[in-house]
Amino acid sequence: MPDRTHHVARRASRGTLSVALVLALAGMMFVANARLAQGTDARHPQNLADLASVEESRVARLQGEVGVLRTEVDRLTHKQARLSGLQIDSPGVGYDVAAGKVGVTGPGITVSLTDAPANSKNLPNVHPDDLVVHQQDVQAVVNALWAGGAEAMSLMDQRVISTSAFQCIGNVLSLHGRRYSPPYIVRVVGDPKKLRAALAASPAVTNYLQWVDAVGLGWNVTTAQDPLNLPAYEGTTELKFAQVPQGVAVLPGLTAATSGAGS
Repeated sequence: MPDRTHHVARRASRGTLSVALVLALAGMMFVANARLAQGTDARHPQNLADLASVEESRVARLQGEVGVLRTEVDRLTHKQARLSGLQIDSPGVGYDVAAGKVGVTGPGITVSLTDAPANSKNLPNVHPDDLVVHQQDVQAVVNALWAGGAEAMSLMDQRVISTSAFQCIGNVLSLHGRRYSPPYIVRVVGDPKKLRAALAASPAVTNYLQWVDAVGLGWNVTTAQDPLNLPAYEGTTELKFAQVPQGVAVLPGLTAATSGAGS
């Protein structure tokens, strides 16, 4: 009859060996994962701030690629048209400028909005929200300038067109996938006198100026001494739904059709 004690010892020995092998393999996996993580920190940020920064850089790179590809598509389209005996003409300079397809250089003004100084928080009956520039403040300026006859406009370093949308989260502005901190700079090409008059006539801008006086929000309007150079728009211009009220001028000399619908 086999020795029971020896059999139990053999089972215990096998069990110990199995545990040792599992622990060794686990250790190797931990070491491999640690080395892999060390080598990929730059590609996989470990916090939201780094992730946002990486994504912002990616958006900027992709926007640059879109601009290059759009230029190549236009070139090939015109080449194919010539080979087919067709001629593709631009709807006009006004269309190209309004769509942001071309850079614009001309006289104009610069408007700067920024948060109130830190010591403004000591003022009576003042809340933190009162001390920062909000989305509606920037929007009020942009709308007033368009109403004042702006020919072209940029917000920070990007061209703004009719489909541009921006959002302020706290004191950070997001535009076309990029983030900006104040001061927020709006540059506009157009008649400086008319643009200034449009700002003065805007009730929303007047409301902002009241807070400028009350808590020290930043506000500065300067007439450019040299022609402003605004870049072409780099983002997508695709629209799924759009409607213009009947009789409203879409471009100089062109009014909306009776249906007023487009896509």
